[in-house]
Amino acid sequence: MFNSPRVYLTKVFIQIFLRNKQYILFSLILPVVILGIVGLNEGETDPIDLGLVDNAKSELSNQFITSLASNNLFNVIQDSEEALRDDLINGDLMIALIIPAEMGDQADISKINLLVDKSQVQFIQTIKPILDQSLLTIERDITGSTPMFALFVEDVKSRSQGYLDFLLPGIMAFMLMNLSIAGSGFNVVEFRRRGILKRLFVTPIKPIDFVIAIVLARMVIVLGQLSIIFSFALFALDANIVGSIINLYLVIMLGVLMFLTLGFSLGSLAKTQESVGVLAAIFIYPQLVLSGVFFPLESLPEYIQPFAEILPLSMVADAMRSIASDGLQLLDIYLNIIGIGIWIGIGTIVSTKLFVWKEVAG
Repeated sequence: MFNSPRVYLTKVFIQIFLRNKQYILFSLILPVVILGIVGLNEGETDPIDLGLVDNAKSELSNQFITSLASNNLFNVIQDSEEALRDDLINGDLMIALIIPAEMGDQADISKINLLVDKSQVQFIQTIKPILDQSLLTIERDITGSTPMFALFVEDVKSRSQGYLDFLLPGIMAFMLMNLSIAGSGFNVVEFRRRGILKRLFVTPIKPIDFVIAIVLARMVIVLGQLSIIFSFALFALDANIVGSIINLYLVIMLGVLMFLTLGFSLGSLAKTQESVGVLAAIFIYPQLVLSGVFFPLESLPEYIQPFAEILPLSMVADAMRSIASDGLQLLDIYLNIIGIGIWIGIGTIVSTKLFVWKEVAG
């Protein structure tokens, strides 16, 4: 496998890549910026704007408002009910509390009216339990009642996953897809245009030597760049990785191989740099939206989820996230591994059927 022509070509392809310093820099800037923005803001949550109308004007309602305003979760905005309803309708506010005039009677505290936009289903489901608990705590502080049970919290040092930990595997998967497609599809078209393939064909170098050399060179390049991003997230942003880093890199290598074969298919189908650029955009950008790179697949409409789950990027991102965030082993993600293998087979078949070496030499 590692005979002299393949080793020589691999070194040449790596040298060609290293000469393009602008591409190396730009391919690293975007993921670093995205991860940096998320990592530096991790854990800093802005308070929720909470509209409030005090129709009671009583001592009890004042105590209620004071206690609510002291909660860092909320930014209390007092105004008239009409003004707050307008803000809700205009989308300037998402939630408001209406304190009834009967607030002076403690028996009627439970009748506080909550105004929300029901189209914000996910927000309501998230905020209502928090608001219920906050109101219960405030009620106990005001009335001085003692709860029946006391909750003792024992710290078991469990991991806490933030958005950075969710985002990192997806960004790395998207990055390896871009680098692999650029290293196969675009290179094949460029080598064909410049006559490099034609000259290689009349040498003792076989087509398989050329393919293996590109695969090895691109594997080294992608692993190197991903390692830079991975180290930045681990040491500069303190990202949490639960699973085996070795398993993570094995999935990365399978992902690189998959996207290289798919890139060869695009390069074999396209005849010019312009056409391969269009094909690559059609292949890459829908996956950026549908493959769970920036948000869970469960947030997509249900009728789209089955299609999104079988996309190449989805399988790699999900496998990497399962290892990095959930600590799963390779055997636990066998379905993803099988799916990646199927895509490798599809890419290999399509590229070998479309790419005719005799036409290159002609």
